[in-house]
Amino acid sequence: MAAKLYQFLGSPFCAKARKLLEFKGVEFEVIEVDYLERKELLLASGQMTVPAVTLASGETIVDSARIALRLEELHPEPTIFPPGWRGLHVTLADYIDNQLEDAVYPAAMADELAYYAREGADRAALWRLIRERKYGAGFVDRMIAQQTNNWQRVKAALAPFEEQLSSMPFLTGRIGLADFSLYGQLFYFAFTGELKIPAELKNLIAYFGRMDRISSRLDPSA
Repeated sequence: MAAKLYQFLGSPFCAKARKLLEFKGVEFEVIEVDYLERKELLLASGQMTVPAVTLASGETIVDSARIALRLEELHPEPTIFPPGWRGLHVTLADYIDNQLEDAVYPAAMADELAYYAREGADRAALWRLIRERKYGAGFVDRMIAQQTNNWQRVKAALAPFEEQLSSMPFLTGRIGLADFSLYGQLFYFAFTGELKIPAELKNLIAYFGRMDRISSRLDPSA
């Protein structure tokens, strides 16, 4: 029986979990969770959040960081921790998942709202409500109105990664956990089907393509 990945398409953490499963060679089925109706997800995980992975054994793991560590325990090869780099990858992945995400997310907000609007006005309304409960009334419209500033912030936040990738295919030379986190954040600019990473970030564009092609068999050009 294949594993199941419960996801929202636009979530960077679901993109991270999806790529980890592919890298580890775990057969899985993607379950796109309805933004309004989450009964199946709740029954599987006991929670309303994604990503959640139910393994063939019946075990369910929630949260992309926990999913990564559990997959590494169960499928240690290929590893997400190059020898001598585990601590750095854990720390860097945490930074990318939290601090970098704060800088990247606002630039993707218009695309996310448009996506849920196509799914239905009720889904778009709930998506907006959840964000404005957290960040305050008018947050979504303010972020969309500030797109120029948002993209400037994105470029500044991604600049160190662009520089790091100028001389190596992955963040520490060999692929590791932090690469899956960065791939997830960059997926914000790809989930619509159009790659929107700024054109001047050429190393990150090439890197995203490399990561996107990775499965249990590494891309020979990587």
